[in-house]
Order: sequence, then structure tokens, then C-alpha cells
Amino acid sequence: MQMDYGVVNAMIGRKVSETFWGTRTEHIIGVAAALAVADHGSAAVFQNILGKAISFADTPAAFVAHTFFFIFFGVIFYAGVDAISNPGNAGKRMTTFKEEIYHTYVGTNSAWFEPFVFPILAKVLGKAVKESWFWSSLVPATLAYSTVKGTGWNDWGNSGLNDLEKELNGLPL
Repeated sequence: MQMDYGVVNAMIGRKVSETFWGTRTEHIIGVAAALAVADHGSAAVFQNILGKAISFADTPAAFVAHTFFFIFFGVIFYAGVDAISNPGNAGKRMTTFKEEIYHTYVGTNSAWFEPFVFPILAKVLGKAVKESWFWSSLVPATLAYSTVKGTGWNDWGNSGLNDLEKELNGLPL
């Protein structure tokens, strides 16, 4: 499956429709940056309220709440920047933003399980996953992203592909 990575497509010899806005590259960079900022900000707010750093082991309820808040506000921040800055949203910026708020809320409610993934994996798989960034961070975050995206955004009708991706893969527009 060939995807629309914008300017990266040019580097690998594929057709480019847009260099950044509306591409997978915008999404990857934008969502990751927004979630990183929101994660640190939310953790700091909870630490200020509780007087100690949060963790799933020491403050499980706060950590689960933090998970919801940082995902929700991080994706909302990304959606807001995209609604305002993406030329493809011209003339429909507020409508786009409102739709993204709804999708984000629906999707974020499915990510409640994310803090439970690593402890369960560690119990089932034992030492193989202990002290591993891959198992403790990447796997839970990837599963959470999949559920947030899968339940919040209803783009299955077009397979989640934009017009360039359909063209690149020989699919009908």
C-alpha cells in the first residue's frame, strides 16, 4: 500500500499532491508532538495537585484520568492547529474543528485500557518484557492509538485513504 507522505514521497520517487498539510507526515509529526506536550503538561498538573509524580503503580486512578486527559487535549490541540493552518480546510475551519472534537471525544473514551497493557503483558510474558521501552511504552501507545482512531473516526468507507493514495494504489476515486 503506497501512502501519501507529502514531501517524503518526492524523496522516494512517488507523486506528491501536497508537501505537508493533509499528508501522513503532517499527521505523524503533528499528533506525536501534540501528544508529547499534552502528556508532559497533564503529568505536571496531576503532580502539582497530588504533590507527587503520578504512576500507574502509585496513583492508578490519577494515572488513568491523566491518560484520558492527555490524549483528549493533545489530539484536540493537533486538530485545532490543523483546522486553522491546513489550506484544505479553508472555508470550513470551524466545522472541521467541531467534527474533530467529536471524533476525539468518542475515540479517547476507548483508550482507558492503555495503562493496563504493560502490567498485563509483564504478568503474562514475564521477564521478556520487563524494563523494555518497546513493551512498556510503544505497544500500549500503539494499541491506544488504534482504538482512538478506529472508534473515533469513521473513515472505513474510503479505507481511510485520500485521493492521492487511491490513485497511487490504482483504486477508484
